[in-house]
Amino acid sequence: MKVFGSVLLLGLLLFPAQAAAHPLGNFTVNHYHGITVHPDRVTVRAVVDTAEIPTLQERPAEVADYASRECAALSRATSVEVDGRAVPVEVRSSAVEFPAGDAGLPTTRLTCVVEAGASGSTVAVRAGYRDDRVGWREMTAVGDGVALLDPPVPAVSVTGELRQYPDDLLSDPLDVRSVVLEVGAGSSAPVAGTAVGGSSLLGTATRAFTSFVGVRDLTPLVGVLAVLLSLVLGAGHAALPGHGKTMIAAYLAGRAGTPRDALVVGATVTLTHTAGVLALGLLISATSAVAGDAVLRWLGLVSGLLVAAIGVALLRTSLRQRRRPALVAHGHAHRDGDANSRGHGHGHGDGHGRGHGVGHGHGQGRGVGRTGLIGMGVAGGLVPSPSALVVLLGAVALGRTWFGVLLVLGYGLGMAATLTAVGLVLVRLRDRLAAVERLRDRFTALPVITATLVLTVGAGLALRAAL
Repeated sequence: MKVFGSVLLLGLLLFPAQAAAHPLGNFTVNHYHGITVHPDRVTVRAVVDTAEIPTLQERPAEVADYASRECAALSRATSVEVDGRAVPVEVRSSAVEFPAGDAGLPTTRLTCVVEAGASGSTVAVRAGYRDDRVGWREMTAVGDGVALLDPPVPAVSVTGELRQYPDDLLSDPLDVRSVVLEVGAGSSAPVAGTAVGGSSLLGTATRAFTSFVGVRDLTPLVGVLAVLLSLVLGAGHAALPGHGKTMIAAYLAGRAGTPRDALVVGATVTLTHTAGVLALGLLISATSAVAGDAVLRWLGLVSGLLVAAIGVALLRTSLRQRRRPALVAHGHAHRDGDANSRGHGHGHGDGHGRGHGVGHGHGQGRGVGRTGLIGMGVAGGLVPSPSALVVLLGAVALGRTWFGVLLVLGYGLGMAATLTAVGLVLVRLRDRLAAVERLRDRFTALPVITATLVLTVGAGLALRAAL
């Protein structure tokens, strides 16, 4: 923890991180719709904040009429109904800017003002522009010369119109795509929005990490600090809940995993994650037809299914091995009885029976198959980290591809270090507990328990990716 704090402090002192970041990652397209109901019309101020990777794919800065063209598409995708009747929506103004984002990459901020000329007692607005992309979706509503009766959305944006996202809502981001407003006489009482939360330590460290790539003067100190921070963030990423990496490491403790097995898994995670980031970065750079967030969802689904399949195989093996000792013991007792009945064959029969039982049971379950180990490593590193990906793309855009690859490799090594360390600690703890004779029998069910946990985690990861 001291190392993490020192590296983070140096990074923040040399290169302060940006105050805001996209809440769902660098793949997102985020939307804000501010609705104002007038006595004779409905005005919608729409802001679309496109993160670094889709901006890089679309390259809107090269298109002169980007703002007018996209605002026209937004107006066609915006539905306004007054008293149940659809009203045509027209563009009143359009503008675009390209604020700097992570890793020296630009983002896109599109602002459109659209309007529908009509009045009534009920106004329904639905936003359908780019609704296939993952992102923050927020709506506000106010009345100008009319009153909104108990509006279901606030009057004030919780993000300052997508300028500062609340980190404390990452687990449950806003996804408001439509609203129905009841209109009455008088003026509206504003409904306050939720306060914007502060940045987390890991989020601050991640933004400091991505800011290194955009530094103009890449000195040896900057390079070393960036690599150290990549190691720390990779380690922190692997420790986060929901990834299934530490659960796979826990399997090594429940089974007869060895320190070498933990190292194999860690090395596979590093190679898989680094290769995945490089491959996806090349694909995104080559074409805009590939939605990076969709690719991540599919990879998450495959990773979860792979972990679940490993869990099924482990559970079958564990249950089979739990039944085998009982069968061996039964055979041993049967042979002892036969030997005693023969009298003169007692020594031979007893020795044979005992020798056979020990030989059959010894070493069962010791070691994990190489295929299973590699499968666990692949599952742990299959889903590329968006932070590592945006660092690679930023480095490529600045002509520092080698530096981006180095940081991605450091990120993967940090992930592998956490996974390997957890595996080694758990293996050592298991061995110490197993050395205590009176506790040995209590841990015979541990392989079954850990196999069930691996299966459960894999199913959960696959289900979350599919939804």
